[in-house]
Formats: sequence, structure tokens, C-alpha cells
Amino acid sequence: MKNYLKIFTLIIIIFNLSTIKALPDSPYFLDFSKVLNQSKAGKGAQEILQKKLKSESAKFEKLGNELRKEEAELINQKKLITSEEYKKKVNSLRKKVAKIQTDKKNSVDAITKSRNKARTELFKKLNPIIKKYMEDNKIRVVLDKKAILLADNNLDITQKIIEILNKELKSLNLN
Repeated sequence: MKNYLKIFTLIIIIFNLSTIKALPDSPYFLDFSKVLNQSKAGKGAQEILQKKLKSESAKFEKLGNELRKEEAELINQKKLITSEEYKKKVNSLRKKVAKIQTDKKNSVDAITKSRNKARTELFKKLNPIIKKYMEDNKIRVVLDKKAILLADNNLDITQKIIEILNKELKSLNLN
């Protein structure tokens, strides 16, 4: 009789564990970084920002080269001009360097601000899409993949969300 009771208890425990595994309340997860990098809108925004960064870098590299030439010319002229005139030219050169550094910092800050704005805008557009997907599929929780240590890949809804986002949002306005 005790053996039957143990077997019956074991069967009930196994049955309960199998039903727990099948619950639809499992938290699903989404890789937001992947959505940013692989969606059409995210890719487009990144390409625009990378081109802008490259062109700004090239512009400041060119200005830096011009200043180095000016500095070399000034060093060559040091013995040919008066010390007062040399000091004026050195001060002028320093002001140019400081202005270029300020402009470069402002340029990088503007690009960073645009990147953050694009990220925020994409997240605003993504939020209702995720909510609708959750309602349609009776999902109660969606987590960011960064917050998960280990999970079943069947709970990853990233690709499905990217497909929906690509249909609804072709590009972001970065202005």
C-alpha cells in the first residue's frame, strides 16, 4: 500500500511539473540592441549617423593638418620676424586650435544627441508594437535580453518584432 501511495504521489508531482512547463505565462524576451541594429529604421539611422561622423572627422582632420602646416611655417619664420609679431601669431594659432577643439566637441555632442533621439524615437514606435503583439499572443511579460542570464530560444520574439517594425516603420526622422 505504501508503494502505491509513493507511486501515486510521484505521478501527481510529474503531472504538475509538466503543466507548469506548459503555462503561457512564461516571460518572453526581446533583444533591443538587435532591433536597433537590424530593423530597417535602425539601420538607416545608424548609416546616416556614421556618414555624418565620418564627414565631420574628415573635416576636422583636414583642419588639423592645416594648423600643423601653419605651425611649421611659424617655426620657420621665428628668426625672421620680431618676437612681438611671433607672439601674436602664436596666440592667433592657439585661438584657432581652441576653436577647432570646441567645434569638434560640439559636433560629436550633436551626433550623440541625434543618436539618442533616434533611439528614443525608435523605442516610442516599438512600444505599441510590442504591446499589440503581447495582446494578440496573450503574453504577460516581455524582458530585455540583457536582463536574462539564460533562456529557451523559443521565448525569443526579437525576429518577429523586427518583421512587424519593418512593415510599420521604414525610417526615422533625425532632424
